[in-house]
Amino acid sequence: MRNPFGVVLVEGPSMLPTLRRGDCLLVRRRARVRAGDVVVARFRARPALLVVKRALAPAEGGWLLAGDNPAVEGQGLTRGVGDVEALVVLRWWPLPPRRLARAAVSWPAGPGVAGGGVA
Repeated sequence: MRNPFGVVLVEGPSMLPTLRRGDCLLVRRRARVRAGDVVVARFRARPALLVVKRALAPAEGGWLLAGDNPAVEGQGLTRGVGDVEALVVLRWWPLPPRRLARAAVSWPAGPGVAGGGVA
């Protein structure tokens, strides 16, 4: 059985402010999709292109998909019917800013670590 999980790297601004270029996403193939979920899909008009979009509603045997960023409407394919390949489970990199700050505070300083007094 094939592993149902995968990793996707976000490119482009169509999902701002939810996701930005460089975000790494953990995705699950064959997962149940509900309206409002962020998904990895292929628009039927451009099946070779893999996209990260929000699933709005079931449509024509697939899903009506759209980006979260209204500033990119009309700048390429940002809305339409597509086939979902995977559900976005979480963004695992970069860490949210408050988690980065907490990680920096709790990380033990030692030799070879910034602030650890490298001799």
